[in-house]
Amino acid sequence: MTQPMPKCSFEASKLIVRLNMTLPADAHAINGVTEGVMAMAREMECAKGKEFEVETALREALANAIVHGARGDVTKLIQCCVACDEARGMLIVVRDPGEGFDPASVPSPIVGQNVYSSHGRGIYLINQLMDTVEFVGNGTEIRMIKR
Repeated sequence: MTQPMPKCSFEASKLIVRLNMTLPADAHAINGVTEGVMAMAREMECAKGKEFEVETALREALANAIVHGARGDVTKLIQCCVACDEARGMLIVVRDPGEGFDPASVPSPIVGQNVYSSHGRGIYLINQLMDTVEFVGNGTEIRMIKR
């Protein structure tokens, strides 16, 4: 039985918009969610001029949640929460039902033989593209901010 996802909460008093959605742990769901979030971001001018960075980080976070957190089990759910805040920019939270991981133990994709690997660049890219990245809940939740 799937546990209900906790509510996403943002502590900002000046939110422009807030989305809270769940999606099946199916890679085919990534495009629809990402396109919807980015359409909202463009309309509300969230992270204006930074859309590429936000979209890429969101896609990577969702893919990691589906592949690693839910292990590709389409019966499991991934949660995605998005908010625009006048003072802090765009806030994105992606939460998965997995057991978590230690982000510090993920090898750098730009060192040694990892350069030749065909995977393992998601967290690195997210950290490069977003202004703030935080892992919560033993790595089952990623919080990203783009100002």
